[in-house]
Order: sequence, then structure tokens, then C-alpha cells
Amino acid sequence: MSTVLLNVNGIEVIYNHVILVLKGVSLQVPERGIVALLGGNGAGKTTTLRAVSNLLAGERGEVTKGSIELRGERIEKLSTAQMVDRGVIQVMEGRHCFAHLTIEENLMTGGYTRKDGKAAVAETLDKVYAYFPRLKTRRASQAAYTSGGEQQMCAIGRALMANPKMVLLDEPSMGLAPQIVEEVFEIVKDLNAKEGTTFLLAEQNTNMALRYADYGYILENGRIVMDGQAKALRENEDVKEFYLGMGGGDRKSFRDVKSYKRRKRWLA
Repeated sequence: MSTVLLNVNGIEVIYNHVILVLKGVSLQVPERGIVALLGGNGAGKTTTLRAVSNLLAGERGEVTKGSIELRGERIEKLSTAQMVDRGVIQVMEGRHCFAHLTIEENLMTGGYTRKDGKAAVAETLDKVYAYFPRLKTRRASQAAYTSGGEQQMCAIGRALMANPKMVLLDEPSMGLAPQIVEEVFEIVKDLNAKEGTTFLLAEQNTNMALRYADYGYILENGRIVMDGQAKALRENEDVKEFYLGMGGGDRKSFRDVKSYKRRKRWLA
């Protein structure tokens, strides 16, 4: 049985004191696991990640109910810096590289909080370049003049420079060509297998996420509506129809599909 690294228990999140975004979200992330948080735009995926990394305050949001534990320690009141000290790093949606810095300078900012000396940071940089050979080639280029895929790799590489135990990855596939998306997910899988890095990733590309994750949670309107092993979710008929754009059996007409949607168990 895997040790639970992160335990989110029944959290509610409110923005601006009035807007209820998460309505009792519970999930677990095991040590060395890859867990996918799935759902459409506005389902609450980013808010869940921000609640874990304590980035809600900047958006005038707060956890008003429930608890979040990292290795059994309550973390809702910790600062983002304290979360980094505990090895939790978030890669924001939209990449957010420092445009005027080179790729290598961007990567080095990720190691800024390290306390284990320059040699260890240099060793991690070599490791990042081994995982992302394209970054090594472009290391002297200004980030502003690199491709979307290279910037996403840079953002993930920068997170790795902090030597994290868990990476929160927000929409890694957004705006990227399919082959680049696959490349990014392959690297995630590789990092998980070889470095033991734990990943909690929020992703709209359900098909891709379920290929690489061990376990998945599906969010709709701020609630977890289904969860399970990634393989079981991939084979689930509801998930196939509503998230993977497949199947639906013999339901040919629009009317049949509409009536099926009304029967969708989590909308009852």
C-alpha cells in the first residue's frame, strides 16, 4: 500500500467572500504517484491546485472548510515559501517564463531557494538538461524567442531545479501541438519513474492524462463526480462518451444522446 503524500479532505473554496468554487472536494495523492485532476474549463481544477500550493490569497480566495494535509501535517495556513521548503512546487497554467531572461537563467531561478550548495544545483541543472535536451540546445536563447513547447519544458525544468517532492502541473498541454504534448507527458512519466517525483496534474486533455496517470478524479462544477484507476476510467462508458468523445453505443440520434445525458448519474 502506497503512503499518502497529500490528503485533501472536503475542502470548500470561496473567492471574494461570496463565490463558492469548490464544494467539498476530497482527493488523495500517494507518494511517487501520478494523479490527474480532470474536467472542463471552469470545473475547479486550477482552484484545487492553488488551494494545495497556498496561492489562493493572490486571487482573493480562501479555503473556508475542510483540511489539506501533507504527510499528515495541516498546511492550509502555510505560506507558499513554506510549501516550497516542504518540496511542493506549482507549474502555473500558461508557462509564465521570465521573457527577458535566457532559458538557463530561467532554470537557475528555480534553484534560488536551495540550501545544499552550488555543486548540487549544478548537478540538478545537468539532470534537467538530460531530461530536456532541447533546453540545453536553447539555453542561451531569451525565453521570449522560444516556442510554446520549449517554454513549457522550461517551466517544468525550473520547478525541478527546486528539487521537489511533488509537482502541481496546471494544464501542461494547453496550446501545444500534439507531438509536443506527448513529449511533455513522456518526460513526466520518466521523472516519476526515475526520480520518484510525485505529480498532481490538472488537465482538460482527458485522453492524454489518463494514458499517463495512475489514478484520476473528474471535477464538474466544483465537485468530484467520479474517480478511479486511470485504466478503469478510460474504459468507463460515461467517461468515454462525455470526456473522450468516443462510443455511446447504439445512441445514434441527438434526442437519444440528450436523454442519456439526463440520465448521467452525477447530474441527478
